[in-house]
Amino acid sequence: MNPNSFKEFPENQKLHIAIIMDGNGRWANLRGEKRTNGHKIGAETVRKITEFSSQKDEINELTLYAFSSENWKRPKLEVDFLMQLLASYLKKEKETYMKNGIRFRMIGDISLFSNSLKKSISDLEESTKNNSNLIQNIALNYGSQDEITRAVNKIFQNKKDDSLITKNDIESQLDTSSNVDILIRTGGDQRISNFLLWQSAYAELFFTQTLWPDFTSDEFQNILHNFTKRERRFGGLK
Repeated sequence: MNPNSFKEFPENQKLHIAIIMDGNGRWANLRGEKRTNGHKIGAETVRKITEFSSQKDEINELTLYAFSSENWKRPKLEVDFLMQLLASYLKKEKETYMKNGIRFRMIGDISLFSNSLKKSISDLEESTKNNSNLIQNIALNYGSQDEITRAVNKIFQNKKDDSLITKNDIESQLDTSSNVDILIRTGGDQRISNFLLWQSAYAELFFTQTLWPDFTSDEFQNILHNFTKRERRFGGLK
């Protein structure tokens, strides 16, 4: 058992944790810096939180909201920088993934990405596919409504009869089908912004004022601890 694991968690507890990483731009603005510098520091926080998660026996899956399908509305210079930062991150972090046994997966619609970025995503997924300490999903050009729409369209394209669509049918076509246990949003806003709507049906929600570049493993650990104190009823009585 990992010494950092919480005694409150059952030995077989395997959590899916999702994080809306908000506040990079505001973090930079507060320091009189360019928003792009906030994204750079935010990428370092991604590494720290992912490494921390890979060392926790109770965390099986970590999904990070990196670029939403609505983020294309941002200034072109910022979007271009984010694409460059993503490409650099995917190449630079391979060693981190391999050393910590992290499997990388991309969720979202990458059809608008450059061919070189698509290849970087594919290469990292292939290189890490046998790693088993942690699954890290990076949500890129992702929106939950789009994900569900794509899932339903796939079902219709593959249907060979007029049977009704089931919950299992939809889940089988989602970008990631495992239920979210904990959904965290940094940066102070209290909304889920079209992120994992289906998977988070019974997620425990945690909102923190901390801007993403300042989010630490200690604060993350406190959230995990507080999660163990919540009573989860999943619509029933207990």
